[in-house]
Amino acid sequence: MVSIRAAILTVSDKGSRGERPDTSGAAIRELLERIGAEVTTHDVVPDERDQVAARLRAWCDGGGVDLIVTTGGTGLAARDVTPDATSDVGERPVPGIAEAMRVEGLRHTPRAMLSRGVAVVRGATLIINLPGSEKGVRESLGAVLAVLPHAVQLLQGDTEHR
Repeated sequence: MVSIRAAILTVSDKGSRGERPDTSGAAIRELLERIGAEVTTHDVVPDERDQVAARLRAWCDGGGVDLIVTTGGTGLAARDVTPDATSDVGERPVPGIAEAMRVEGLRHTPRAMLSRGVAVVRGATLIINLPGSEKGVRESLGAVLAVLPHAVQLLQGDTEHR
């Protein structure tokens, strides 16, 4: 079984000011632990493109994590900048992950088509954007959870397909 070191980044103005509990970040931790991932770091930042991008860059380039899962800032509002910041730092897109999450979301609500969340690779780290709601996190991450160990294994250089 592959070892996964994960980081969670919650993107929320209210959360960063301590005005809202981070239930979506807690849900991500719970789901990742089900596949044996070790969450090594978790932070909350405001909806500021440069701050989100800087945190993602630092975590990827520091070599300490294989997987970063973000929550929040994936919609159409002017301050929803997480996909933009993620694309700024990404080197290779992984569109199938975002597509699978939207397909699963559409089974529950037509609003899922409004998600702009992306998945990218930077170096050897996979970054996945999730919605900000706990319900959206559980549906979206649940749709791709089973493939994450294999994705990390490939990024770690093990290209044997078992």
